[in-house]
Amino acid sequence: MGDDSDDIDGTGGVEHDWPVIESVAEYETGWYTGGYDLVRQPNGTEKRYYWAELPPAVVVVARSGEELVVVEQYRPAIGEGCLELPAGIVEDGESYTAAGARELREETGFDPGGVSLLEDFWVATGVLRHRRAIVFAEGLEPVGQELDDNEFLSVRTLPIAEALDAAREPPANDATIEGLLLAREAGLL
Repeated sequence: MGDDSDDIDGTGGVEHDWPVIESVAEYETGWYTGGYDLVRQPNGTEKRYYWAELPPAVVVVARSGEELVVVEQYRPAIGEGCLELPAGIVEDGESYTAAGARELREETGFDPGGVSLLEDFWVATGVLRHRRAIVFAEGLEPVGQELDDNEFLSVRTLPIAEALDAAREPPANDATIEGLLLAREAGLL
C-alpha cells in the first residue's frame, strides 16, 4: 500500500532535458485550467504541449462485509449513467485518506472506521496534469448522505464476487476498474 505522506503535487525525481520556455494558461473553468507549455525538446526544436490541469482526486473502494458500496450517476460528458466507486476532489490541505473518508460520507452516507491509501498516480500523462489516489475504506457505519448541489446519485451495494464484472459493463469507468484491481491485488477483496 502507498504512503499517505506522498507528494500530492507529484513533482517526482525524473531527470529530463526538456526546458520549459513558456507556460500559458489559455482558459480557466470552475473545474480545470487548460493551456500549453512551449518546451525545447532534446533535439533542440521547440514545440507546444497542451494540457488540462485538474485538482487531485480520490476514489474509494468501500467494503462492507462481502459487499462493496458503489454509486450510480449520470455523466453529462459522455451522456450515460455510470456505475462507479465513490470519488471526489481532494480539498486544499487534505490528505487522500481524509478526502476519501469525507467523500464516502457525503456521497453514500457511510462513515468509515478506517481508510488506507492503496496507490496514488498521474492520470493520462499525455494531456492531463492530474493526480488520483485509490483508498480502501472499511468498518462502515451509516450516518446519512450530504450530497453537493450538483450530485444526483443513487447508492447501492454489490457482492465483491460480482463487482469487477459489473464495473466492466459499458460504460466502464477507468477509476472504478483501477480501484477494484488495486484492492484485489492488495488482497483486500
